[in-house]
Amino acid sequence: MILIDTDICIELLRGNIKVLPHMQRNHGDIAVSFITAGELYYGAFNSTDPKYNLALIETFLETLPVIQSDNGIMEKFGELKARLRIKGQMLPDADIIIASTCLEKCSRLVTGNIRHYNRFESVELEDWTK
Repeated sequence: MILIDTDICIELLRGNIKVLPHMQRNHGDIAVSFITAGELYYGAFNSTDPKYNLALIETFLETLPVIQSDNGIMEKFGELKARLRIKGQMLPDADIIIASTCLEKCSRLVTGNIRHYNRFESVELEDWTK
């Protein structure tokens, strides 16, 4: 399973023609984290047209599995966050949860923000925006 993060979802929703072929090629093997769903809903509620954007998010999320939190993901989150703190390389909790979800449930993470996620050596990364 491939995990796509929030910025890739946003690119898809905007119709980025670089991202669409990757989605089609990997159809049926793509998921999002529960935290990505939350970030998308936040963006919709915070937009200038919440009604339209909420409908768009709902329709989009119906097409993909949303991986829910569990103890394995949360344990990995705690481990990764502690490692980052020791190294002085903190990230927002949402990014750490997405990395934890990928490590526990998926084979790779697709993101447009390689710079954040390359702090996790074991996360295989791809950028579909280039």
